[in-house]
Amino acid sequence: MDRLNRDVYVAVVLLLFCGVMLWASFDIREPDYGVLPPSIWPRVILTVFGLLSVIYLVQSLKRGPDDPQAFPGEPTTVMGWVRYWWNPVICFVSFCGYLLLLPWLGMLISGMLFVFVLLSALGGWSPRRLGIHAVVAAASVGGMWLLFTQGLNVLLPTGELTGI
Repeated sequence: MDRLNRDVYVAVVLLLFCGVMLWASFDIREPDYGVLPPSIWPRVILTVFGLLSVIYLVQSLKRGPDDPQAFPGEPTTVMGWVRYWWNPVICFVSFCGYLLLLPWLGMLISGMLFVFVLLSALGGWSPRRLGIHAVVAAASVGGMWLLFTQGLNVLLPTGELTGI
């Protein structure tokens, strides 16, 4: 096992995930009327994801084993791990908050709040930056909301508290 690096294990897990999800896509119910089956897009995405995982596996196998000193800054304590992975932790916690607020505030307001908080947490809290983050959040989420609701007539979740 000394001949394999960490990326090989990640690539194998990704390939197993793709295989299980592709297999599960055959359980998606097919409608009786003549439309594109609902299982097409998951299969297309999983096929592309699987091909990218195969490329990742081949590149990882070519690279060879990890150097024993390959990860010198790797954390050894829980607090070190939290400090090392702080930005991804912020992203996941913010997204969890977004999902929790979605039923009450709706897609528009909770999306703007999510983008604003994430930009501010990762980009800094100075007054000038807060203004820029607010404009970016309003323009990006508001623009996508307008595109989907007005341009494409897609019903997006409305909030219980706001009704927007």
